[in-house]
Amino acid sequence: MEAITAPQVWTLASSALVLIMTPGLALFYGGLVRVRSVVNMMLFSVSAMGVVGVLWILFGYSMNYFADGESGWAGSPFKDFGLIETDPASFIGVGFGAVFAMITTALISGAIADRVGLGSWVLFAGVWATLVYFPVAAWVWGGGWIQNLGSTLGTPDVIDLAGGTVIHINAGAAALALAIVAGKRLGFAPGSHKPHSVPLVTIGAALLWFGWIGFNSGLAGTASDAGLILVNTLGAPAAGIVGWIVVDVMRDKKPGVVGAASGAVAGLVAITPSALNLSPVWALLLGLIAGIACAFAIDLKYRLGYDDSLDVVGLHLVAGVIGSLYLGLFAFDDGLFTGGD
Repeated sequence: MEAITAPQVWTLASSALVLIMTPGLALFYGGLVRVRSVVNMMLFSVSAMGVVGVLWILFGYSMNYFADGESGWAGSPFKDFGLIETDPASFIGVGFGAVFAMITTALISGAIADRVGLGSWVLFAGVWATLVYFPVAAWVWGGGWIQNLGSTLGTPDVIDLAGGTVIHINAGAAALALAIVAGKRLGFAPGSHKPHSVPLVTIGAALLWFGWIGFNSGLAGTASDAGLILVNTLGAPAAGIVGWIVVDVMRDKKPGVVGAASGAVAGLVAITPSALNLSPVWALLLGLIAGIACAFAIDLKYRLGYDDSLDVVGLHLVAGVIGSLYLGLFAFDDGLFTGGD
């Protein structure tokens, strides 16, 4: 019988950390909505865990990887249906992928608070995970065209450590589309929907940050890699808090706890693709930029007329794009200002 290795132990522990993130998201979202919507909003996150977890084991993991020489939209859902061909020693990786799929789908639900029923959400979650998340994950992490884009174009490889594109841009784009389709809430206007529980928001953000350490570092192969990822996963959201608070003080004349929590999330999202490829100073600057940019971006929904209830677009899409583009400027060796051509 094969002995478990230290990297496998860390990936197993990281899977548990990432698993905590979805209940943390449920608390974060639950605190942001009105009292009457708390249970329903939290159930959206929990139901995403159930639906996507089942689909991942049945065929999502199989779709997530292209076989040698295989190309197309995604890997075959039937090649390893129900993990029948997967070595049990690889199940740790299966579980790690499953918790990523769960949190990604749950993120989208914040865009439709107060407007969509549970049944419609569950149907959407299953269809979206199958038709969008599993294929995009295969494109970026499973040998697909995005992962091979550098070789195709003769440029540095695409970098997406833990999902700036796969998770945050992907979920943010879906949230924007869903918010437009779902329409606006009654009374949609600036300041019309206040968070009902700041403590819930704070606890939820803390659990997200706690889990994000495993989220970013779950596949770290060395102590040096893990240490850099840890410092950047602490530094970027800390700077995001500072950036958001500065905007709150300038705009509203006072800082807010919800703003600080949102700034932390903005910094976490921005550092997700690049925690292994930025020096700590550049990570701090990234978090600061993301916190400031997202603090302004959440108001775009009023100007553009889409009702993104809990600012999934303003946080995840915007910070995901910022973090991914920032890599081109400041990534180790390949950044435009740090050694790139």
